[in-house]
Amino acid sequence: MGIAFHYPTGSTPLDPDEVAGLIPGHVATQGQLNEWELANIIEGQKWAFNPRRKSHPDLLSADFMKALHKRMFDQTWKWAGTFRKTEKNIGVAPEYIAIRLKDLCDDIKAQLEYKTWPPDEIAARFHHRLVFIHPFPNGNGRHSRLMTDLLLARLAQPRFTWGADDLVAESTARRRYIDALRKADAKDYSALFTFVRS
Repeated sequence: MGIAFHYPTGSTPLDPDEVAGLIPGHVATQGQLNEWELANIIEGQKWAFNPRRKSHPDLLSADFMKALHKRMFDQTWKWAGTFRKTEKNIGVAPEYIAIRLKDLCDDIKAQLEYKTWPPDEIAARFHHRLVFIHPFPNGNGRHSRLMTDLLLARLAQPRFTWGADDLVAESTARRRYIDALRKADAKDYSALFTFVRS
């Protein structure tokens, strides 16, 4: 018997082929899956913020984004670190993922070089666009938040607080976060700028 998946508001449902990529055979409930993924993500964070590594020179690249996603989910999903091949309820068409990520990385490099906006604003806009592209079958929000925190660390800025709550489970903070992302889709970033430091 498979897991009865519960998708909070704004989540990306997995298709049957993606569900078949689940690695741990003992996971039987959504709660167990969430716990397993969290342990995997913590290992990914340790790798990403390893104090022996000063920085990731290729941080703003599709290759690094794939490597980070793999580190975050490699004990959970066989497809960890692989761009999605299916359409979702959010995101660009699969064939445009690599192109849009290159555009995003090039834009952020230029924004940093020319100091287009303050660091927090550049980072929040980066996060929004990365979530909007939605490169992976699942874990895009968590991956995008960690990518953004790595970008902030490179800029010698403190990590975002992200509403100081669990954004995976259904919660008030998650609803505020999804609402802020949707407003940013319509080019109103004010709620997102406030949320990331709340």
